[in-house]
Amino acid sequence: MDLRDIKEFLIDSFKVIILIVVVLFLMVFVFSVTQVVGNSMNPTLKDGEVLLLNKFIYRFSDVKRGDIISLDYDDTKYLIKRVIGLPGDTINIKNNKVYINNQVYEEDYLPDYEYEDFYLSSLGYNTIPEDMYFVIGDNREDSLDSRKIGLINKDDINGKISFRFWPLNKLKFY
Repeated sequence: MDLRDIKEFLIDSFKVIILIVVVLFLMVFVFSVTQVVGNSMNPTLKDGEVLLLNKFIYRFSDVKRGDIISLDYDDTKYLIKRVIGLPGDTINIKNNKVYINNQVYEEDYLPDYEYEDFYLSSLGYNTIPEDMYFVIGDNREDSLDSRKIGLINKDDINGKISFRFWPLNKLKFY
């Protein structure tokens, strides 16, 4: 082994170390992989599907109505839900329709479900406070969401679901 071989080996080793550091940084701070557990997001997301979570997006942009997010719940669990209510909104659910600020919110991604009426006032609010959100599962009949656990604080949001990559025949960006 001559000096040139040692130099090439060190350069290649350094490249591999840099690549590992970059990948670890991305996995810890920017993206992570998560799996759907349960049926609360049917029909949009199904139990066992694997998703890419963008953990960095809300540092530079606001949470938007319709975003599918992952959030911390009960210190040991995470939930995947859809953001429906934003700060300043009034949310009511009557006759199987969501009303945001007294206007019907069209949800063409949902089948016809029958579920209980809900009023934001039942959580003790007239409008959603700053840095709080109303989240709900797409499967309104079987979802642990803001109707039961209350409004979600922005600090509890882990990130936005950006991509479904498993199963392969259902690849999709969100």
